[in-house]
Amino acid sequence: MLEPRDEWIKKRAYAIWEEEGHPSGRDVEHWARASSERIELEETTANGSTIDVKPKAKRKTPAAAAAVTEEKVAKPAKKSSKKATAAKA
Repeated sequence: MLEPRDEWIKKRAYAIWEEEGHPSGRDVEHWARASSERIELEETTANGSTIDVKPKAKRKTPAAAAAVTEEKVAKPAKKSSKKATAAKA
């Protein structure tokens, strides 16, 4: 754990605050929850246990993003309805 303990707790408390929709007046609760999560994390790593972390989603490469954009452009335009054709005539 390279990050100082209080800095980690501050960031986690902020994340909890954001998750809950930015409520006011609950900063002490958020700090306490973040602090207890940090203690649990420290105990888990001290026991030699591993922590399950989900990998982040991979970003698309620029080529893959361009291919998706080209597919959207390459789709044929919708046919006009009979009503629209009749109205033009």
